[in-house]
Amino acid sequence: MSEFRRLYTGRLWSVLGWDQLAALWRRIDPAAGWYLLALGVDAPAAATSAPADAATVAAFIQRIDALLREEHRESYCGIVYTDDLANPSLIKIYDPNNLGSSCGSSKNPPGPGWVMSRLAPVGLGVENPAPAGRRRWWQALFRDS
Repeated sequence: MSEFRRLYTGRLWSVLGWDQLAALWRRIDPAAGWYLLALGVDAPAAATSAPADAATVAAFIQRIDALLREEHRESYCGIVYTDDLANPSLIKIYDPNNLGSSCGSSKNPPGPGWVMSRLAPVGLGVENPAPAGRRRWWQALFRDS
């Protein structure tokens, strides 16, 4: 099993509060070599062959934070998970509009909408296509960066 798959399927910590999410984003160095993926979307070839540049990572963090806060209208976050809250190398972000039972109590819990990884993504397929609006949101990130 690749190191990426081990992290992806391993134990992750929930980012419970919005203040905790803000602190997580501050700990991320956009120039540290982050791969950005939107599951269910055909990513530009560059997204899986090399880490995103610092400007794209910074734009992604700003936009995903705004999307989560706007669309997950709860007093808590609870839909972002990471392998390490202090020094993350993998972050799973669940789509507020496709949560189902992300806690795993379902036989088929939804996968994350987005993944940030310091390791090259290996073995992630497009199981369920993302809605058209999410595909456009993702593609705009690469056009605007």
